[in-house]
This record gives sequence, C-alpha cells and structure tokens, in this order.
Amino acid sequence: MEIKEATFISSIDHVDKCPITKLNEFAFIGRSNVGKSSLINMLTNQKKLAKTSGRPGKTQTINHFLINTSWYLVDLPGYGYAKLSKTLREKISKMINNYILNRANLTTLFILIDSRLEPQKFDIDFINFIGENNIPIALIFTKCDKLSPPKIQSNIAAFKKELLKYWDEIPSIFLSSSETGVGKEKILNFIKDINRSVNIVL
Repeated sequence: MEIKEATFISSIDHVDKCPITKLNEFAFIGRSNVGKSSLINMLTNQKKLAKTSGRPGKTQTINHFLINTSWYLVDLPGYGYAKLSKTLREKISKMINNYILNRANLTTLFILIDSRLEPQKFDIDFINFIGENNIPIALIFTKCDKLSPPKIQSNIAAFKKELLKYWDEIPSIFLSSSETGVGKEKILNFIKDINRSVNIVL
C-alpha cells in the first residue's frame, strides 16, 4: 500500500473529542523518544506531519491523521517519561488508557520498542496490560539502522523470550528505521490486509 494523502484532522486531550467516524484507526505508541514521530513521517512520506523533537515527552495529545480518505493513523503520547509533572503524567496516562480501552474504532495498536535496548520492564508491563484487555497489537522495533543486524536480532530474541513468559503466542513483529525506510512496506501492507479483511477499499 502507498500512502498518497495524509491529512491532519485533530489534536485533542480527551477521548470524547475524537473524530466521529466509523473508519478504522491504527494507533502508534511507545516510550518517549522511541522514534514514533519519525516513523509516522516515514510511513506517510512527509517530513513534518508528526512533530519530532529531541526533547522526550513532546506529544501530549491524541493526534488523528486521515490516510487516503480511508482510515486513520493515530499518534498517541509516549509513556514512561518521568520528567513530566506527576499531575501531567497521570492526566496523559488516563487519556491514553481511555482511548485504548474505550475507542471502538481502534483496530490495531502498534507498540514501538527501541531495538537498541535489552527488554525493558516498562515495555513488557505495558504490552501485558494491553494483552490482558484483548486489544489487537503489533510490535515495531525502531532505529534498526543504529546497531549491527546480529545485535538487533539478539535484542529481539531476548524480548521474545521475556514475552513468552506471559504470552502463548508472540504478536506480529516488524523492524523499522525512519532513516533507511526499512519496515515501511511491511507495516503498510499489514494495515492494508487488515482493512481489506473488513471490506475497506483503499
């Protein structure tokens, strides 16, 4: 699938303000500074659709982008950024949970993982929380251009091993790099296949 049109629709701080629509929504989330905005820009062929920043915690709202007039890409705030105030962290966490658990349009939640790191408890706990609530997920390991392929595979294998302590089956996994474009085609085709399965014409 090729993204020919990506239009910013809204940036909101409460689930009740999300667009009124029956279109599928594919949401992206990850720890702060995991490269989420860069990945979204890479997937949509735009440099500034999602705002990138060297400062973690920049995304603090739910951002909707209409893709090819057929489905929504949703940019969610990052989780786990301790330098935000406790009040703001709690507000963002509540907003994220309300969206993930209550948004009927949410079709798949892409959880982004930094491929350079060993398994992080915060990521594992978040994935398990989502799984316990039966939300369809896929995992995207980002920044795969920053390490050698053997080291990346080693980190992913360690992550899988940790997940298998809790999961009977590992969710779909993708490798990505916003710098080289790795993973773009596979991620978009994954979305395309899901949309086709529910008879959305792309």
